[in-house]
Formats: sequence, C-alpha cells, structure tokens
Amino acid sequence: MSSIDMIEAAAERLKGHVRETPLLSSPFLDELAGRRVLVKPECLQHTGSFKFRGAWSAISALDDTARSRGVIAYSSGNHAQGVAYAAAQHGISSVIVMPSDAPKLKIENTRALGSEVVLYDRANESREEIGEALAAQRGLTLIRPYDEPQVIAGQGTAGLELARQARQLGVTEGDVLICCGGGGLTSGIALALERHAPGLRARPCEPEGFEDVKRSLTTGAIQSNDATSGNICDAILTPQPGQITFPILQRLCGPGLAVSEQEALHAMALAFLRLKIVLEPGGAVSLASALFRKDQIEADAVIVVASGGNVDPQIFEQALEFLT
Repeated sequence: MSSIDMIEAAAERLKGHVRETPLLSSPFLDELAGRRVLVKPECLQHTGSFKFRGAWSAISALDDTARSRGVIAYSSGNHAQGVAYAAAQHGISSVIVMPSDAPKLKIENTRALGSEVVLYDRANESREEIGEALAAQRGLTLIRPYDEPQVIAGQGTAGLELARQARQLGVTEGDVLICCGGGGLTSGIALALERHAPGLRARPCEPEGFEDVKRSLTTGAIQSNDATSGNICDAILTPQPGQITFPILQRLCGPGLAVSEQEALHAMALAFLRLKIVLEPGGAVSLASALFRKDQIEADAVIVVASGGNVDPQIFEQALEFLT
C-alpha cells in the first residue's frame, strides 16, 4: 500500500530528474468558471505527462540486479513514454505493450525513446496477460501503470508540489480536479494533500461513458467500464479503478465529475488560448470539469491538474475549431 512516507521518499529520488511544474492562472478562465482557477500543467513534464514521475519512482526503487535486467510496462501511451524515458535515463532496456489503436504519436515517441514496442488488439487481447507472460519469459520487472505502490508514490510528488505552491498563493481550501483513469495520479495526490494541504480535496474527473471511478465512489464498490476504447480521451480509458487505488480514492476523494468529448476539446482550445499550453483530451477533462461542471463545485477555488499533452495534430485541430 502506498503512503505519504513513500511519496516523500520518491520525491527525494526524483530530485534533479523531474520538472517542477508551476501553477498557472488566467482571469479569463476565472470568469468562465465563476471562481479562482489554478492550473498545474503536467503536460510540461518530461515526455509530456505526469507519468514520468511514477516511472522514475518505480525504476529507481528497484535493486541493482532487478534494474539491470530491464523493465516492461503496458500502456496506451503516456505511461509507455514515461517508462521508456526513465529506463533510458537509467541505462536499462524496456519493453512496452501498447494497443494497436493508440495514437500514432505515442507509439512513435515510445520507439524513439529506445523501447521495444509490442502491439496488441485491445478489443480481443489482454495487455496484462501479455505483459506478465513477457516479464516471466525475459526476467523483466513489470511496472503497472497505476496499481503499483511505487508508481502511485511517484505520481504523488505532483501533490507535494501543488500543496506547497497553493499555500504560497494563499489557497488553502478548495477542490483539486484531477484527470483520472485507474486512479494512480488521483490517489497519489490525495495522499499528499491529506498530510500537507488538508483543506484541499481531490476530485477525479473522467470522460462521460467511462466514469468508472465516479460510479465506484457513488456505489461504494468497484465498478467497471463496458469498454476501454471508443473515446478521444484515450489516456484515461481504463477498465476500472485499481485494487490499491480505490480504497485511497474512497477514503480521501470528493465526488467524481464527468465531461463530454466536445467539452474536453473545448477545454483544450481554451488552455491553448489563455494559458498557451497544449493538452490532450484525457489531460483536459479536469479543466473541462472546472469550466463546464461548475454547478457541481461549491469551493471558492479550484486547482486543475492538466495531466498530459501528447495529442495527435488532427485531434488538436478539432479542438482549435472552437476558437473560429
């Protein structure tokens, strides 16, 4: 089980390797949201998403023997790139199992970072089974994308930064809106806030039709999505919350929020226009929640964790149509 002590230890290992992302603001976004909005752009992190944090944390926590044998991960793209880059920085090999329908940019970037990419059909094959089989055959360490204590600890370092930055800006109470798939980032940040910013409450944000975490929190039991494809928010389409992450989410998070694909695209356009940052759809659902689900938010201030920016140009063009 992940803990705040693990997060703080991960932060020490990440020093000098991770980018500290700022908190950005825009009076235009404040007006649209009807409250103060601060945005933490993890799209500016190494490899374009927060996933580098968890990947470095997990690899750096391995003993020398295990690390030297290499690592394997399965991912739709952002965890893939995070693990590939972290492995390369450690001078070790990596194998990444990716869905064949993942954004072309993410597949190409993962290969360019030096990983061996194994493609699979996510409609008919199990990435977990493929990853576990290859790990056993080759003696690799499997680094899961969210249900992994050291990965959660690494993602939680974003929460340590956020808590300190918010305090410096005078924000000690409010909602922290977090793009959520399996819950690694959300649970890690929630643990960090519990210790360092107890007045801030984490809330998971998801695409409509794939809001398994929201439904799980409502019912008090893990709920699954019927599918893990068929939405442009590919980065956060997961079958269900993790066995490790869900108890943390259940204990520490407020109600979930869900937005449409069009609202995610609109938020991408506004992030580009007002903050000059590029987000992918899955990385924009938190901002979309702040802007388009404001009736479901009571806090006077919200902090939006914009989790990634690895978007294909064609999708970004769709988003920019909201500005014409």
